[in-house]
Amino acid sequence: MVKNHQIVSPANPDNSEIKESGLFSNYEIDPLFYDEMFTPNGEPREHYRILWETLNSIPFEQIVLLQEQAERSFLQDGITFSVYGEEGAQERIIPIDFLPRLINRSEWVYLERGLTQRLQALNCFLTDIYGDAKILTDGVIPPDLVYGCPHYRIEMVGVTLPHDVHVTICGSDLVRDNKGYMVLEDNLRSPSGVSYMLANRQAIRSSLRTLYRSYSVLSIGNYTNLLYQSLAEIAPTGVTDPCIVLLTPGVYNSAYYEHMFLAREMGIELVQGNDLLVNNGFVYMRTTQGLRRVDVIYRRLDDNFIDPLVFRADSQLGVPGLFHAFRLGNVAIANAPGTGVADDKAVYYYVPDMIRYYLAEEPIIPNVETHLCREPEGLEYTLDNLDKLVVKQVGESGGYGMLVGPHASQAERDDFSLEIQAYPENYISQPTLDISRAPSMGENGTIPCHVDLRPFILQGRETRIVPGAFGRVALRPGSLVVNTSQGGGGKDVWVLEN
Repeated sequence: MVKNHQIVSPANPDNSEIKESGLFSNYEIDPLFYDEMFTPNGEPREHYRILWETLNSIPFEQIVLLQEQAERSFLQDGITFSVYGEEGAQERIIPIDFLPRLINRSEWVYLERGLTQRLQALNCFLTDIYGDAKILTDGVIPPDLVYGCPHYRIEMVGVTLPHDVHVTICGSDLVRDNKGYMVLEDNLRSPSGVSYMLANRQAIRSSLRTLYRSYSVLSIGNYTNLLYQSLAEIAPTGVTDPCIVLLTPGVYNSAYYEHMFLAREMGIELVQGNDLLVNNGFVYMRTTQGLRRVDVIYRRLDDNFIDPLVFRADSQLGVPGLFHAFRLGNVAIANAPGTGVADDKAVYYYVPDMIRYYLAEEPIIPNVETHLCREPEGLEYTLDNLDKLVVKQVGESGGYGMLVGPHASQAERDDFSLEIQAYPENYISQPTLDISRAPSMGENGTIPCHVDLRPFILQGRETRIVPGAFGRVALRPGSLVVNTSQGGGGKDVWVLEN
């Protein structure tokens, strides 16, 4: 580990002032982890040099004010999320780190190609398993893995969708180590975080106006226009000017801020289940002028709750008869019911095989090495190496239902071992990754924190990706968990034109 590595600015070769006030003067670089900003010998990467030189020239007291300014903007705008614990739901302001993460254009083009390829394969998979299921009969994926998945919806069999789009909005999580990028997981049911991506940009651009102008940062400001366009393109056949609504569970949902934000930015109605009704196989919205037909529903609630006549009978969040109208092709739902089977963490293991099977291509971005506990070899390996692995429940998200072996106590590992042995099909394991780090604000300067990326991929008639992502950062010292529900925060991500 290179501790207290002193970086010499060309404008100040003796480094006398930087030693006293340089923002990065005490930043620690560990070659084990790829550092987004610095090379292993402590030099700033070329695309970070302007940022490094600019921030090193600013007094630390002013840097603190810039961080506080970014935090205040989140507080004033009410940018919140809910954390669920033993004391119930707690509303919190999402933590923000004002130091942006920078990505070269060439690097982004690579990610864009890989993410487009991946979403195309996932949509092919969903069309297939709810149709002829050839990938299962050809033995590429075990049928029981798909049919036994709790997110598989037999009600979707035989349903045809415009352009075969089951997934209109995807948020894939990317991590990087010294070997390169990997896809950690795909979020296909109702991925969240895009409002934080846009809010991070607004806050950091305001705090670092001069620095932002110094870079040619590609814009993400048209995301909601592209989202609207993608939703409009999956409207029922013959509908040219669709009525689109966003269906929310309500104010107690952890992502309710995002629901309000997206509905407002797209200029569509934010509705709850009791705002809609089904009549003669069509969906209508109650308005002060009477009923208005709805053509596309961007739903932000789980399958189980969308229609009490088909799924959970006790649901008061959904719309009775909605699924019937959907099956008839009279309304589109994004993302379509049953997409969760494709983001199951055991099915994730087979995404590279899906790419080869459907697209006849090699995966551009690889998966993380994964062991399936449902298989004897995977179970044995996992149980023998719990102190080295991250173990996840196949159907959970948000950092819940997982064990980070190296950071767990022996008692926690023993308890988890019993649970894995009782229900091996519910678990997968992965190595504890040396996830890349980036400078983040600490009390006395910058500290290295682990980071990941959640880009958002849209699919209508074509695939669209804005050049940016929700950059997540593990703000707890030493933590590998970047989820906001587990103490993580957000970073702005600047994709550079040059």
